[in-house]
Amino acid sequence: MNSGRSMIRTAVFPVAGRGTRFLPATKASPKEMLPVVDKPLIQYAVEEALTAGAQRLVFITGASKRAIEDHFDSDPELEHMLEQQGKSDLLNQVRSVLPSYASCIYIRQPAPLGLGHAVLCAQPAVGSEPFFVHLADDLIRSKTACLAQMARVYEAKRASVLGVQVIPPDETDKYGIVEVEADRSATSRVRSIVEKPKPAVAPSNLAVVGRYVLSPAIFDHLERVERGAGGEIQLTDGIAALMREEAVYAHRFEGKRYDCGNKLGYLQATVEYALAHQALGGEFRRYLLSLDVSEAASDARGSKAEMATPQSASTAAVTGDGGGRAPGKTSRSAPRRGVPSSASRGGSSSGGRSGSRTESRRKGSAGTRSGKGV
Repeated sequence: MNSGRSMIRTAVFPVAGRGTRFLPATKASPKEMLPVVDKPLIQYAVEEALTAGAQRLVFITGASKRAIEDHFDSDPELEHMLEQQGKSDLLNQVRSVLPSYASCIYIRQPAPLGLGHAVLCAQPAVGSEPFFVHLADDLIRSKTACLAQMARVYEAKRASVLGVQVIPPDETDKYGIVEVEADRSATSRVRSIVEKPKPAVAPSNLAVVGRYVLSPAIFDHLERVERGAGGEIQLTDGIAALMREEAVYAHRFEGKRYDCGNKLGYLQATVEYALAHQALGGEFRRYLLSLDVSEAASDARGSKAEMATPQSASTAAVTGDGGGRAPGKTSRSAPRRGVPSSASRGGSSSGGRSGSRTESRRKGSAGTRSGKGV
């Protein structure tokens, strides 16, 4: 998977966000673990970084993100079961989630202080080398991995590179927006960058969309930048400060982007990746062609109307079940004091796991886990 040519060895994945746009699905599960067909978003992100030459994977995590660590950890019990059942294809898929040459580092972001702060938390793991930043919400399908395209630009320019895309002019307030020297070039030096400007004042409609190659000098600027809207440290502000000292380039990558940070974009990605799936694509295509879309939409509206009508639920609460129970009481009961619920039985969630979280960092706590066998 490693291209063998990239000068960039480290990829940073800011994954501390709570994914509120997907609640309740993300209440207890990371949004980065949402599957697109048969792989979670974070695995697509890691595969892209590995293809671009990364070997050290740094995850900036937060609460409720343990599933990401579990996903990239080895699971001898599962592997043994698949081997005993003769499911060699599934066994190979499980073992290939993380290649042996790659290592994972997990750093806890102590507070939700923005993307710039998340990147700053990665400094102890990155050191003084250039590095990738990959936002897993932005799934990009392309013949050449987006980060690999950008790594080539970095090698040619020896300067930071931002992945950019033309967006509708009325959506500039959702993105970091850049103004470039050569509007028609695939790669051009950035003149200015601003975070989420209103359409009336936006310098262009060229948006930064979740892919960065950054020089280590960015850390000094993120240390000094003032907090912006919402009290957050904006990566955009750090890049703007970096531009006063060195060049930054915008690269219009080749490929199709799916905004999996919202439900429609996620559904679009799921459908198109399923259509392209080697094993499922043909059958899934036939299924889609057989759908009566208008009837399906009508059924969905009918189900929504039924859910919005409280009559049946309130009637059940008043009448009870006819067995002499007092009306208005529910069948749910709280667990007895001192008796653990089913979710908490079985001891600590960290028991029996390999790997460790051994280092305390100034900006966050970190742990490291190597590839297979660790």
